[in-house]
This record gives sequence, C-alpha cells and structure tokens, in this order.
Amino acid sequence: MNYLDEFRDGALGQKLLHRIQQAVRPEKSYRFMEFCGGHTHALFRYGIPDLLPANVSMIHGPGCPVCVLPMARVDQAIALARLPGVILCSYGDMLRVPGARGVSLLKARAEGADVRMVYAVSDAVALAQQFPDRDVIFFAIGFETTTPPTALALQQARALGLTNFSVFCNHVLTPPAMEAILSGIPAAEPGLDGLVGPAHVSTVVGTAPYVPIAQRWHLPIVVAGFEPLDVLQALLQLIIQVNEGRAEVENQYTRAVRPNGNPKAQQVVNEVFEIRSQFEWRGLGGLADSALKIRDIFSPWDAEKRFKTTIPRGKENPACDCPDVLRGMKSPKDCKLFGAPCTPDHPMGACMVSSEGACAAHYRYRSET
Repeated sequence: MNYLDEFRDGALGQKLLHRIQQAVRPEKSYRFMEFCGGHTHALFRYGIPDLLPANVSMIHGPGCPVCVLPMARVDQAIALARLPGVILCSYGDMLRVPGARGVSLLKARAEGADVRMVYAVSDAVALAQQFPDRDVIFFAIGFETTTPPTALALQQARALGLTNFSVFCNHVLTPPAMEAILSGIPAAEPGLDGLVGPAHVSTVVGTAPYVPIAQRWHLPIVVAGFEPLDVLQALLQLIIQVNEGRAEVENQYTRAVRPNGNPKAQQVVNEVFEIRSQFEWRGLGGLADSALKIRDIFSPWDAEKRFKTTIPRGKENPACDCPDVLRGMKSPKDCKLFGAPCTPDHPMGACMVSSEGACAAHYRYRSET
C-alpha cells in the first residue's frame, strides 16, 4: 500500500456508517472492547464513538504497554538508573510514568541519574559501544510488537562481546491479558460482545493465537488496522457476527496481517526469550505465563541478573482510576483526577502519559460525549 487517503475517504466512511446503522438491531446493545491503545487513539482522533448508533459502545482495554507496567517495575528501573556508572535508556513515554511518591525516570535524571531517551534499542547498543566504561541498560517494554528488536539487540550484543550492555526486560503478551479481561480477573467489566484485535501485535503473531480465545468465550474477534475506515469496517464485521450468533476470528487488516504472522520475528524471539511463570500487570494483577524473560544463555546481558537492587514497595495513588480504566470498568472521565490536576503535561497516572493511554486520548480529543 502506497497511500493512506483511501482509508480516510469521507464518502466511504459515510457508506460504512450507513451499513452499520442498517445492521444494528435496535433491541440489542453492542459492547465492543478495543484491546489496543492505538485503536483507542484512532477512535477519538476521528470522532468515531460520536458517529456510532447509541446502542453501540466502545470499552477501552489494557493494550497500552506503558500503562500496564506496574509501579514496582518502574521503581526498579529508577533504582537501576541510580546505580553508579549506569546509563539507562528507554522510549520517551516510559520516562514520564510516575513511580513511588511520584518519582519518574525524568525526575531521577534531574537528580543526577544518567537517563536517556532513545528511539530504538539499537540506539542503546550504540551507546554501549560509545561508552565502554559505562554500563548501558535498556529498559525494554511492550507487547509482541517491540519484542523482536530487543531480541536482535541481545543477539548483537553477544556477537560483539558487548559486556557493558544489558536489558531490563518487561515484554508482555497479548493473549493472556485478553483471557484475564474475559475471565473477570480481577472483576473486569462483564458483558462484552466482541473484541477489536490489535494491529501491530498481529503483524508479528498473526491471527491464529486468538482462535482459542474466540472459541472458549464464544466471542467474535476482528483484527483491525488503525485508519478510520479500518475501524469502521471491523465494527461492522463484529456487529454482523453478533447478529448471526457467530464467534470467529476475522482479519480486516489483510494488507499487513497473516494468519501465522511473521515466522522470522517469532523465531528470533523464541531464541532469546522464554515465558515467565508470573508477571504483574497494572490493573490486572499477577497473570501466569503473561510475559517474557531472557533465556539463561543470554544471562550476561540480563540486567535483572547482573544488578541487584532493593526496591521498597510503593503504593499507587488511591485517587487514580487507571487500573479500573485498563480493566474496562471505568471511562477516563469517571476519574476525579481527569483533566484537573491530571493532564498529559502533569500526569498522575500511567494512562495519561502515553498517547496510547485511554486517558491521554480522551484528554486530547475530549468532547462532551
């Protein structure tokens, strides 16, 4: 595909909305969760919730990688950054997430820690080569989308004998989080009628991992792209499945997603990482087999094994409803902190930090609805 205009065509959008209005049955309510934070952003950027029939509602899911990381992991990254001789690198949004007592990596940098924003993990590898007398730690986060580059960086570091580079691994997995939401752990919003499946994640893993979920919960799942017509087409497909009583995995994003995903990316991930038996998620709690850890063969480049830190247990801001937003139990505007004092410039919770966070999307494209 060379152009995006065809997926933002207003006339085609009106036709899709008309088809949605025709397909919706007035006696039914349709509750769909967009799992991916990128879809949340797209929904509000293009005003799609305001265009849908009144009985079609969108529930925001836990698909923002910055948002789902619990405070303890943020605090551990801050502790690593404060170690003598360490350069800690991560993506920009992660530097602003508040940890215990409101301290973020940016605040730690202001206090003297060497914390640097990078655009790719390869930038961190380059820093390790540039500063051989410093320990460069990459704070790795994200779903399956960002995992292959981290795996390649670890392979590169081993091949180069780059002993001053390591990774603090926080890569998480999509299917277990979907299962947690649908099984109501803990007390997630009931009554979903379908899921808008993630786009970027699915380019790596494909659509096959969602088939058991759709079958187990009898819930339609449609993988969608991020353009407005992508989202509208996916919602139409979900509505049709609900009306027909089907629960299948459909792929709207055929220009980028294949049933089996990207086998080469999966191979490199499997060579470097293995499943963690347990990992804590913000809002979802501890989930079994829901994250990755670095294999023992790469332990010289595993920051958790190389550096020992003591992390006092911090407490989440009790006034912040980010955990409930991530479970789909609340809308961002249900939080009493939303908009004042919590804003993207002064975030008090993780959901307001990242552009993929539901609170940040609501704030940026806020309306009365």
